[in-house]
Amino acid sequence: MLTKTGLVAALLLSPIAAQTYTSCNPLTSASCPSDLALGKAINVDFTQGSVDSFTASGNPTYDSSGVHFTISEPGDAPTLTSLFYIMFGKVEISLEAAPGAGIVSTLVLQSDDLDEIDLEWLGADDSEVQTNYFGKGDVTTYNRGTYEPAANNQAGFITYTVEWTADQVIWSVAGTVVRVLTPATADTNQYPQTPMRIKFGAWSGGDSSNAEGTIQWARGPTVYSDGPFTMTVQSIAVTDYSTGTEYKYGDTSGTWESIEAVGGTVGGNENNAATAIATAQAAAITSASPSIPAGLGGNNRGSTVTETGWPWVAESTASTMATVYTSAPGLPSGWVISSNGKVVPASSAAASQMNPYFIRSVLLAGIFVATSFV
Repeated sequence: MLTKTGLVAALLLSPIAAQTYTSCNPLTSASCPSDLALGKAINVDFTQGSVDSFTASGNPTYDSSGVHFTISEPGDAPTLTSLFYIMFGKVEISLEAAPGAGIVSTLVLQSDDLDEIDLEWLGADDSEVQTNYFGKGDVTTYNRGTYEPAANNQAGFITYTVEWTADQVIWSVAGTVVRVLTPATADTNQYPQTPMRIKFGAWSGGDSSNAEGTIQWARGPTVYSDGPFTMTVQSIAVTDYSTGTEYKYGDTSGTWESIEAVGGTVGGNENNAATAIATAQAAAITSASPSIPAGLGGNNRGSTVTETGWPWVAESTASTMATVYTSAPGLPSGWVISSNGKVVPASSAAASQMNPYFIRSVLLAGIFVATSFV
């Protein structure tokens, strides 16, 4: 008989953990599963170890300074991907970018229909961060990226913020707004507006197997003997500006108005958290660059029509607040996501008494039966 613990293990060990492609595009298929909603705020401290609400591909490692994404050889692309989606929201990540020519550190928000919001750091230059966005996987042009100031980003942790609403996307570096995008200033039909998953990690854009244009953009080639090259994330805070347990596409329009928040409201958390219409406080290092590609890296890079890209973070929750638990479709009955990002039994008291090494060993013994995230 399969236990609830086995079901959680099935969820955590399913292909979602290593998936780099959208498995079902709601704009072309009416049978896509709904998206697990976060529906609240979480604050994840990676200096305390891993959490089950982010699944790993590659081999991220943990210690007292956070989670490390290390590139040592061709093919390395360690990544963490959220189990949940947000429908508008705020992501804040404390990150030290990886050094090295051709090495790319990345934070991506991306939806099932391939709307995308990016932050990328090139290891060859520690003075800037690249911002980018895409709508519905349209990569016919690469004119939407900009280079923004982020001095000494490989020498210590800097907090980067992406705030996303129906009215604007705001990119900030250490509390300074560096770019603002609105539906009016976005390319036609390119404003991101559907539920997003969060991904972050590192990859080698300068690997010799990549297209020459990618290698040039990443300022490669990568010389692996100069490595290893490591990106480190100390913490990530994510606030979902909508409420409910899951997000569904009501039609194939791909507009935010077509998204249904089951058991909640699109924008239901926004009034208490969202920033007023903003303007950039710091000028871009350069004007919009046609050379910045979409998504995150990996062995099979292509257009965002097939790739899901990489992730991001939201508004922090005060550490003194009581832990909050959320149950939702996609999690077995009796299991919830806590406000510190852990998947735990519904009884917080019982969870706090369980040995984490025991929990992990039981999870790894589970049998894959979950299908809703495949």
